[in-house]
Amino acid sequence: MLEIVSEKKGRGFYDENGSLNLVGLAWTLMKEGETFKLIDKCLLEDPYKNMEEALRCIHIGLLCVQQNPIDRPNMSYVILMLSGERVLPQPKPPAYFADTDLWKGDHSLSCNTCITDVEPR
Repeated sequence: MLEIVSEKKGRGFYDENGSLNLVGLAWTLMKEGETFKLIDKCLLEDPYKNMEEALRCIHIGLLCVQQNPIDRPNMSYVILMLSGERVLPQPKPPAYFADTDLWKGDHSLSCNTCITDVEPR
């Protein structure tokens, strides 16, 4: 939902330091009261037309990526929230929040990848 509203990919980095992914950027903007900055310009040809719906989608998107899976809404609740019939709870910090502080120090990554070729009988 964040990708749709922002027209940004979830795997890129979007702040001036290159340290915030899309979720981190959405979280930071929400905390600063500037969530509207995440909305893609093409959705806001008329500034008042889709603003409320776009902000609601960003809010719901942040609820869906909260760190604790128990805090995340299930899909039927997401549908109710999207319909605009529910008051939205405040999201807790996201699980997928990339920041440079997380990457300081020496991190040796080992990646054991197994590729399986599927062949017909």
